[in-house]
Amino acid sequence: MENRLPLIAANWKMHKTIGEAVSFTEDLQKETAPSVDREVVIAPPFTALDAVRRTISRPDFKLAAQNCHCEEQGAFTGEISAVMLKDAGCDYAIIGHSERRHLFGETDDMVHRKLVAVFRHGMVPILCVGETLEQREDGSTFKVVDAQVQQAVLGLNPQEARLLVIAYEPVWAIGTGKTATPGQAQEVHAFIRERYGALCDKSVANATRILYGGSVKPDNVDSLMDQPDIDGLLVGGASLEVNSFKRIVQFKTTKK
Repeated sequence: MENRLPLIAANWKMHKTIGEAVSFTEDLQKETAPSVDREVVIAPPFTALDAVRRTISRPDFKLAAQNCHCEEQGAFTGEISAVMLKDAGCDYAIIGHSERRHLFGETDDMVHRKLVAVFRHGMVPILCVGETLEQREDGSTFKVVDAQVQQAVLGLNPQEARLLVIAYEPVWAIGTGKTATPGQAQEVHAFIRERYGALCDKSVANATRILYGGSVKPDNVDSLMDQPDIDGLLVGGASLEVNSFKRIVQFKTTKK
């Protein structure tokens, strides 16, 4: 197994003003020591991207966008392009989050086109996949996740395939207080890695970081990060408070 640098991402969704985003980023950098064994990614709302970029002062902190449009420019009121996000200093862009899929009707084809746009402009996509409660209960978790991954990664070159970050987020665990057990999460992560290896290459899949998201909290972070195929976390509500997210960033694991 290749050494995969853990990635802990804060997805603030529609929270925080510019001032709040700057204050949080300053405080988190003060209260955590610089690290070479993990990467911290902050995904603020679009309005705070530039301010957070200017506040980040450490190489282990990176900036992410929460979404982007697949086109370079055009008459798309309210949208933002990958070229604009790169210009704003983004390193990553979250693509295909379940809230985008289920609240805003994003299809697998739309997710694929966005992913391609993000790579085209020198950023790394964080591709979100995951099943609903109904799909889990009817036994179609693996089928759903497999289809989402397959359609998203069509046409990626080997370097893109290796850089891509995949985030497994069971929809039923996002914002509900329910969390997949470490064993449930590991089972799906291992499946994603195996299928990704079949789609791309086994060595590529072994280098690919797969994150878990879904009601991650300080009290379950260590057990999640102990799982062999969980390489990081995409954190929603628990990333809004510095003390909470600090503990998640400072996860402890016995994994080697």
